[in-house]
Amino acid sequence: MLVLCLLTLAITLTIHARWLYVYDLNHSDVLDYVDLSPATILKNYDQLLDYFNYPWIKYLKMSDFPTSNSGAFHMFQVKILFQVNYVVFIMSAIYSFFYIWYLKKTSQLWTLVTPLNYLLILLGIALFFVAVGFNEVFILFHKVLFFGNDDWIFNPLKDPVILALPQEYFFHCFILFFSLFIIFILLFVFIGKVEFKRLSKKYNG
Repeated sequence: MLVLCLLTLAITLTIHARWLYVYDLNHSDVLDYVDLSPATILKNYDQLLDYFNYPWIKYLKMSDFPTSNSGAFHMFQVKILFQVNYVVFIMSAIYSFFYIWYLKKTSQLWTLVTPLNYLLILLGIALFFVAVGFNEVFILFHKVLFFGNDDWIFNPLKDPVILALPQEYFFHCFILFFSLFIIFILLFVFIGKVEFKRLSKKYNG
């Protein structure tokens, strides 16, 4: 459950990393394909993220980007995934708080070190595949999450918003997510090792 908490926290922080989109907007060729000002594109990006993030916004409406039926359905699926992530994060955070409190109280934080180290190895392998074959990973990611439907493949003529969301942006989102997730895990590995060192000194003199 702790890992789930750290996973969904990393996802949440990545979702809200508006600065990352601003960076890609200013350092990619988006403006070569979208005949809108950066401020207007950001306004539409904010409208899209508001739709994803707030359950009370029932319909997607971007001021300057029309949306096809298939595009709207895909965006709705993304919205559901966002909401599930937030619910899981809140529930796992509550559980993890008491779990960490119990481990600390009973001097068992060191037990986290070995399983988290194994997880770091798996994340390192996953990050390697993302770095060397992002396009294939990106396609597989969508096929798994969206049950094999092709609504995520946007036609720029019908869903021009895709021109404002370059693949480089999604690549950077993946890198940010993995970086945050690994940092969070390393933090708990460090805490566990500090406790183990303290206990070793206490019982071994």
